[in-house]
This record gives sequence, structure tokens and C-alpha cells, in this order.
Amino acid sequence: MIAAIVAFVVIVLGAYVRLSHAGLGCPDWPGCYGQLTWPTEVQEIREANEAFPERPVEAGKAWKEMVHRYLAGALVLLVVFINYLAWKHKPADRSARPLAAALLALILFQAVLGMWTVTLKLFPLVVMGHLLGGLATFSLLLWLAWRSRPMAGDHDGMAYAPYKTAVLTGLAVLLLQLALGGWTSANYSALACPDFPTCQGQWWPDSNFRDGFVLWREIGVDYEGGVLDLPSRVAIHMAHRIGALVTFIVLGALSLALLARRQTRTGGALLGALLLAQVTLGVMNVWLFLPLPNAAAHNGTGALLLAAMVWLLHRSRPRFA
Repeated sequence: MIAAIVAFVVIVLGAYVRLSHAGLGCPDWPGCYGQLTWPTEVQEIREANEAFPERPVEAGKAWKEMVHRYLAGALVLLVVFINYLAWKHKPADRSARPLAAALLALILFQAVLGMWTVTLKLFPLVVMGHLLGGLATFSLLLWLAWRSRPMAGDHDGMAYAPYKTAVLTGLAVLLLQLALGGWTSANYSALACPDFPTCQGQWWPDSNFRDGFVLWREIGVDYEGGVLDLPSRVAIHMAHRIGALVTFIVLGALSLALLARRQTRTGGALLGALLLAQVTLGVMNVWLFLPLPNAAAHNGTGALLLAAMVWLLHRSRPRFA
């Protein structure tokens, strides 16, 4: 559970780094301008600027990027320790060891994606994949934590079991929406529509979905700030809005169904509250022109919404499954 909390902080901090345009605050990896920390002294900054003339030192961006890397490194060590515990002691849950091993493989691949994020200069597919990998790590850590704890004696999963199919459907819809959100952010399309509920003053503005959803683009290009034209970014933004509407309907219906029964009211209230908060933060992102705290909170609430769905899935399984 400690590792899951750290993973959540890494996700939110990663969003803060990206949204504050500090994703390339350190142009190399794993160090920063060839250092373990970041250049602070005048001589260090001069040498760094000579070594990386295409990207002069911006201390305000460099320290954000490195703090994110340090925390991600701590998460790697926590997952290694979880594997040590899982393989040293025979866990009661037979799925604990495979889950721990899968987590280790996933987080090591996350480190590779983090490196590629820098070396490929914010290549959109890598940036989106890095976000989804972080969410997957967070979800698996929560699942492992909940599976490794004995359930309360009065819980046999029967209350939530009838909703398992609905929870799985909602989870699939939410994952697609989170991917669309990651693609929107990676292509700097959050403000392609500066108004709401319309976009560019129209209900359906000029959009280029073909170019907006080309996943594999040219390697070596600096993607900071985005490279797509406005119609392509509008297409991405509109797809995210449509996805948000579908997600709101699907998860909202699940929340209402859960609220209708006393035994599942807690889950319904939790899901409904997070869903309303996420929609509100999304609308405020547009109306307030993407303020950094609000945008980071939108990412964090998306992660919490995913956690709520994973919790509902956990609760819907039989006690001894």
C-alpha cells in the first residue's frame, strides 16, 4: 500500500512536470546535464550549456524533472522489495508471486519509457504509454495490496457480485478515456477548444481525425509544444470530450445502480463523487485556460477514479477466489 501511494504521487508529479513544460528539463537520462542532480553553480551551468547548446539550463524545470525521477526510482526499489517479500515467504494468495513479478517487469519497462520520453523528445505515443504504464502500476499495486489482506468476515463478495460485468465494462470505458486524455495531453490539445460546451464557437468545428490520431510519427523531432495543426488538435480534443460523455453515462449509471442498494451504497457514493469531481475539473480546465493546479488535479482524480473501479472489481469477487 505504501508503494501504491508513492505510485499515485509519481503519477500526479509526472503530470505536474509535463504540464509545466518541464518534461525536457533535463535533456539526458538518467542524469541531468551529465550530473546526478542538476546544475546549480555558475560553472556547472556554463558547462551544461556548452554540452547541450540546443537546450540551455532552466533550473526551475530541471529540478522538477529530477525530483520526479528520484521518486520513480524509489518506487522501483519498493517493487523490488515487494518481490523479495513475495519470494522469500510463501504468501497465502497463490497469485501474489506472479503479480509481484509482473509488477517488477512493468515498472522496469516504465523506466525504459521514461528514458524514451526524454531521448525521443516527448514522442506522443511514448508519453501516452508512460502515463498508462504508471496507471497500470498503480492499479496492480492496489490489487496486490487488497488481495494480500484477509477480507472482513461479513464480506463474501455477494453484495457487489451482481455488478461484476458492469464494473468490467465501466473499467474498459474508463481505460479508453484515460488513454484519450493522455493522447490529448501528449499532443498539447487541451486548449484546442477554448470554450465549453461548444468548441471554437461551434458544436462541431473543423476537425482532422486522420492526422490527429496517427500514432507513429517521425522519430527525432522535438515534440515539445506539439507539432499538429489546429484541426488535428481539435479532433483529439473533441474525441476526449465525446469519451468523457460516454464515460460519464456508463459510470454514472453504475453509480446510481450501486446507490440504489444499501449494501453497495458506499461504492456508489465513492464512484459518483469522483466522477463528478473529474468532470468538474475537466470543464474548469477549459474555462480557466488550463491552470496548472487544476490540470494536475484532473490527472490525479483520473487515477483515483481508476482506483475506485479496481476496488469495485476487487469487492465483486467471491471471498475465497
